[in-house]
Amino acid sequence: MTEVLYVTDENNNYTTANSIGWEAKKAALDESLALINERIEEARQNVANQTASPIVYFMELNKMDLQVLAAYVGMWQWRVKRHGKPRIFKTLSDSVLKKYADAFGISVDELKNFNGK
Repeated sequence: MTEVLYVTDENNNYTTANSIGWEAKKAALDESLALINERIEEARQNVANQTASPIVYFMELNKMDLQVLAAYVGMWQWRVKRHGKPRIFKTLSDSVLKKYADAFGISVDELKNFNGK
């Protein structure tokens, strides 16, 4: 049985390739997980540097994008994106923060007090 996988070529562009067996699939999954972990770490550092709010970190940690998170919290994507700014995040009410906390499976206090460190 063969399977089509997305792989990177010699120029780091994504392309497809046929795969037989588990090794190629494992390599593709490992690469995908490494990229996800890089995004999570970058988001954590941005929160620590106060260039992003904790919403951005928890969105990455939960493997969400703006569209998915906006659907979970019942807000427009532009509002969710705006809440990703530290200055705006600090002004959010507990009821708005509760929507985010529920979507992330954490408490409002955990969301409010996450500083990326």
